[in-house]
Amino acid sequence: MDMDRREFLKLAGGGAAAAAVGGCGAELFSGKGRNSRPNILFCVSDDQSWVHAGAYGDKVVKTPNFDRVGREGVLFRNAFCASACCTPSRSAIVTGQEIWRLEGGALLMGSLPSKFAVYPDLLEDAGYRVGYVHKGWGPGNYKAGGWDHNPAGRLKYNKRKLSPPTTGMNTRDYAGNFADFLGDCPADTPFCFWFGAEEPHRRYEKGSGVRLGKRLEDVVVPGFLPDCAEVRSDICDYYAEIEWFDEHLGRMLGLLEEMGVLDNTIIVVTSDNGMPFPRAKGNLYDWGVRAPLAVRWGKRVAGGRVVDDFVSLADVGPTFLEAAGVQVPSEMTGRSFVDVLLSGKSGRVDGRRDRVFTGTERITWCREGGLGYPSRAIRTFRWLYILNYEPGRWPAGDPDFDAVPEGVYGDVNAGPTKSYMLEHKDDVGVAEQFRLCFGKRGAEELYDVQKDVWQVNNLAGEAMYADVKAELRRVLEAYQVETKDPRAEGKSAWDSYEYYYRKGARHGAKSVEQ
Repeated sequence: MDMDRREFLKLAGGGAAAAAVGGCGAELFSGKGRNSRPNILFCVSDDQSWVHAGAYGDKVVKTPNFDRVGREGVLFRNAFCASACCTPSRSAIVTGQEIWRLEGGALLMGSLPSKFAVYPDLLEDAGYRVGYVHKGWGPGNYKAGGWDHNPAGRLKYNKRKLSPPTTGMNTRDYAGNFADFLGDCPADTPFCFWFGAEEPHRRYEKGSGVRLGKRLEDVVVPGFLPDCAEVRSDICDYYAEIEWFDEHLGRMLGLLEEMGVLDNTIIVVTSDNGMPFPRAKGNLYDWGVRAPLAVRWGKRVAGGRVVDDFVSLADVGPTFLEAAGVQVPSEMTGRSFVDVLLSGKSGRVDGRRDRVFTGTERITWCREGGLGYPSRAIRTFRWLYILNYEPGRWPAGDPDFDAVPEGVYGDVNAGPTKSYMLEHKDDVGVAEQFRLCFGKRGAEELYDVQKDVWQVNNLAGEAMYADVKAELRRVLEAYQVETKDPRAEGKSAWDSYEYYYRKGARHGAKSVEQ
């Protein structure tokens, strides 16, 4: 070869897939000894609801690479984030634990204590080379938790940049930085890499989706949002950012394929929480916590399968550890789904995976005193039950509290949809949706998800569903006791934890770098 492998991969990262094999190449994964351990590529978009991918039937957004992973591996239809916003969701992913066990790690802009074991470090201790690009664990202050590196990995690859198609997208060349990581990977070493995109997190370049070819008339608007041109255009902008994430995923697949290591790499593609729209991100309805999830593992996992079992993203860490032959710590509440992957089955595979639990604590600093809106939920095939501990508080943030940087109702990201709803909140056709998205809620919520696709008809107060509600609450509270949720004992310290904000201190926030 005329140039060394590292230089080749650096060039390949600029666009073309690498054709070189070496170091972590195919000949090193011969199925003998420790070199047969799988590589791991974890790909997580930022704020994408499960339904917005071609593999799930969306006709507008184009996700050929996500669709490929699902087609050549397993597509999960009931994957759920552990929480409805970035930091706690990512805390659950790296630790394999429910958020309520993680102290400040349960909070946006919080700090995850270093006493909690994380799967990237456990894999590094077992001989893996571990790295990440752009957004790993966070946002928050990992140093305040006692870490000397981001919990998603010790090696951060962020140098390569490019010019994306919109001004709202991050200029990081995610795939190019992955190529640099591969180029630095020593021979005889399996790797674990975290691809943490910023997309489709707000803010978007307004009108960029239409400019890039999306048509307003093709968009399906969720029933809890106003169906108008402003919202449709906003969703098109969101779609454009999902496609940017998918394009980098495709380049990464190409690198692995040309290197000959694709089939010995476990590829997991998902999102940290739902779309950044009212009643979605930050909420325990499906549009806030239900995640896209596709997993590919070469010939080890039979492809062309769609699985209905419930999976929590807290299960991802234990799954990686088991696949790598590393002991799963007993404190991890997540359960490996390697058995589901290897089963060769579709539909319902593991009868025990018939429910999932989610929760939220404080998200943004959008209420006086930094108070949160604590909730817990159980989701089954038929029902969604939500327990709101402080129903007297505003679930989206106080209407007269100017949060940073989202404005009033600060748990909803600023953007055209939010602005439209604030401006037209009293209009016929918007008032009810405004109430659903921004109004106060009862202490209990119950939705028949089979009949109520948008999860807007709360049945908790209807006598005919009293037994269903009571049983779901019993199961939820039993799980909280089992997993030592302080809320189950009437305790909470989360409102007193520090809130770290990178762009300036206000309303009690401390200005720090992530």
